[in-house]
Formats: sequence, structure tokens, C-alpha cells
Amino acid sequence: MKKVLFIALILLAPISVFGQKFGQLNSSDIIPLMPEYVQAQTDLKTLQKQYDDELKYLEDEFNKKRDEYVAQSSTLPDNIKARREQELQESQQKASQFYSDCQVNLQNKSTELMDSIYAKLNKAIKEVGEEGGFVCIFDATGGTVPYISSTLTTDVTVPVKAKLGIQ
Repeated sequence: MKKVLFIALILLAPISVFGQKFGQLNSSDIIPLMPEYVQAQTDLKTLQKQYDDELKYLEDEFNKKRDEYVAQSSTLPDNIKARREQELQESQQKASQFYSDCQVNLQNKSTELMDSIYAKLNKAIKEVGEEGGFVCIFDATGGTVPYISSTLTTDVTVPVKAKLGIQ
């Protein structure tokens, strides 16, 4: 009896696969249209400009100190020369460290903003999947699925955009 039941399950299992729905979308077509993405890009550009302005200020300060040092170096005593050279070196290191910190902060801010965008997109995909009775929805953008048949899957880009309130 168990053998018959087991064989029946094996024979019927492939038939049940044919009734399942699979969806696919391209998130790179959706994300740039999301208002949150547009706002994130604006926020990142604003932050980048603030950092650029501060870096320009640090550079101008360094150049001013360097020019003063070069102009006065021939008349300065050795101990003052050494102190000014030390100040120039510290000023340059401070600017370099600030630049590195800015790059890390920009990357962290970008990650933070994009994580919330992906969370919203994934929520919309999940809702479309549940409402449409899909077993799976693949994202063609990620590259983790090397082939997605457009004839055997349903493109759910439009319903996901609708769920997000974008066109």
C-alpha cells in the first residue's frame, strides 16, 4: 500500500508543478521611478556638496598656510620653520582623514537609504505575489537567475509599480 501511494505521489507531483504561477520583474526599471529613490539621490547630492565645500575650505586653508610659509621660510628661525612644517603636515593629514571619513559616511548613508527603498519594493513584490497566487517572483536585475523564460512566467513589473503608486 505504501509503495502504491509513494508511486502515485511521484507520478502526480510533476502535474502539480504545471499549475503553479511564476512571475518575473526587473527591479532596475522600478527603483529609479520610486519617489524615495529620487529623494535619496537628492539627499546624497546635498551631503556630497556639503562635504565638497568643507574639503575645499580645508584645501584653501592649507594653501594659504603653505604660501605664507614659503614666503617667510627664508627669514624664519629653524625652530619656527620646524613648527610651521609640522602644522602644514598636520593640516594635510587632517584633510586626508576628513576625506576618508566623508567617503565612509556617504557610503553608509547610501546604504541606509537604499535599504529602506529595497524593503518597500520587496513588500510590494510580496503583496503582488500573494494577491496573484504566485509561487515565486524572480528579479531579472540581480543576475542570480541566469535565465527567466518570458513565456512561462508572468511579468509583474506593472502590478508592482501600481502597488508602489508609480507609473
